[in-house]
Amino acid sequence: MPVKAANDDPEKARRFRDAALPHLDDAYTLARYLLRDPVDAEDAVQECYLRALKHFDSYRGPAMKPWLFAILRNVCRAEFARRASTPTAPIDDVPEEAEQTPLWHDAQQTPEAQMLRRWDSTTIRRLVAALAEPFRETFVLREIHDLSYREIAEIVGAPVGTVMSRLARARAMLRSAWMAEEEHPK
Repeated sequence: MPVKAANDDPEKARRFRDAALPHLDDAYTLARYLLRDPVDAEDAVQECYLRALKHFDSYRGPAMKPWLFAILRNVCRAEFARRASTPTAPIDDVPEEAEQTPLWHDAQQTPEAQMLRRWDSTTIRRLVAALAEPFRETFVLREIHDLSYREIAEIVGAPVGTVMSRLARARAMLRSAWMAEEEHPK
């Protein structure tokens, strides 16, 4: 009996597209924060979606986003292991497109406001990137992707209390780093 490939089932492919594609940008954002490289992030998201499609029949959860993020996290960890001997880019290197994409939008568009917003956005991205991996990952999942503590706990495979603790520590570290940045700007 021949094995049926995932692309042989148009209904499965349609359901997968409907469920997973709305989370593509969020998956890419998470991969960028985890891998710190846009090309590696694109590759990781592509691998994540291929694995998710392959195992879509086994998906039983109510929320697609945490399931995809758990797969993406595993793909990113495999990438970390693969390039463990390769040095990563310095944390101070903020991608050019990150400087052009603020984390929030203000109504006022004066040149001064644009300059401050760009500086704040760049600084925040650099400070988040400087966090140790478990704190950065938890912070991004909660504050950028707005996942619940329970969803984050499922993704990272840690108790909810650990997630809450990591998030509190990440916020405290960011607050301290921001204050230090304000006192001694680079």
